[in-house]
Amino acid sequence: MADEASKKTDAPHIPVLLRPLLAGVAPVSGRWLDGTFGAGGYTRGLLEAGADKVYGVDRDPLAFELAGDWVSGYGEQIELVAGVFSKMDEYAEDLDGVVLDLGVSSMQLDLAERGFSFMRDGPLDMRMSQDGPSAADLVNEASEEEIADVLFHYGEERASRRIARAIVREREANPFKTTLHLADLIEKTLPRTKPGQSHAATRSFQALRIAVNDEYGELFRGLMAAERALKPGGLLAVVTFHSIEDRMVKKFLQARAGRTGGGSRYAPEVQKETPAFDLLTRKAVGPDDQELEENPRARSAKLRIARRTDAPAGEVDGKKIGMPMLTAGKSGGRR
Repeated sequence: MADEASKKTDAPHIPVLLRPLLAGVAPVSGRWLDGTFGAGGYTRGLLEAGADKVYGVDRDPLAFELAGDWVSGYGEQIELVAGVFSKMDEYAEDLDGVVLDLGVSSMQLDLAERGFSFMRDGPLDMRMSQDGPSAADLVNEASEEEIADVLFHYGEERASRRIARAIVREREANPFKTTLHLADLIEKTLPRTKPGQSHAATRSFQALRIAVNDEYGELFRGLMAAERALKPGGLLAVVTFHSIEDRMVKKFLQARAGRTGGGSRYAPEVQKETPAFDLLTRKAVGPDDQELEENPRARSAKLRIARRTDAPAGEVDGKKIGMPMLTAGKSGGRR
């Protein structure tokens, strides 16, 4: 399978924001964990910058198949771990650094048979782990309210009800099996997009992918796992690709760095915990002109970096860091 997949992914897999990431965590040394191994770009970048060892974690079996022709050359410097980054503290502890590159990888997008993209026809799959319920299962079996809830909260799709209604009506006679079937239906359901606008199905496909892979839940748990896995002085670097992810990372780091604001004359000041992180990037770092020219997919990427203190690891409330909560079956929250 690896040989076949390699032929289908001829486009170079360029690690997004690698240069500013390495500059922000320099000097690189010790043991790191790459929680989203993918094509291995961050892992190789860290090793070449001075890391002694990198644990490469990924839930997609294809990632390790494609790495077979080069990873052995690093010997014991790379340890591949099949799993999810939300359990990283079970794989390693006292780490010098953790890197997370969120979202879907170029490798997954470019393979039509994985069903992540509407740019090529393929099975409506979207499963990163290649296991469990697929996107086709979701759109063919979930209720209209549940589908609308996913589209609105996970994709910020304002026309969520209209699209969900059209999906349920269509699936009664013609269940969804392919990406283009769903993309075409959404395109017909919404007003024609203007030149320069994203495809009409962009938000819906994003929402379904996030739901199928529990990406927000994984990020929420993963940030807390990173806090537990990092040693004092260890670095956490996270690359996001859309506003909800970035908001979650930003608010998590602010909360754990003790930057949530004080009290007011109407409410007493809350007793603050000792900060678990120091913020190294006050604002998110985006791609420069050179990177945008080299890799247009980087245009929406944002990087945030923080350093672990010696404070005990703690927990946060998902709602307080802006984690979207589905409300199907509850009142409010969806249009």
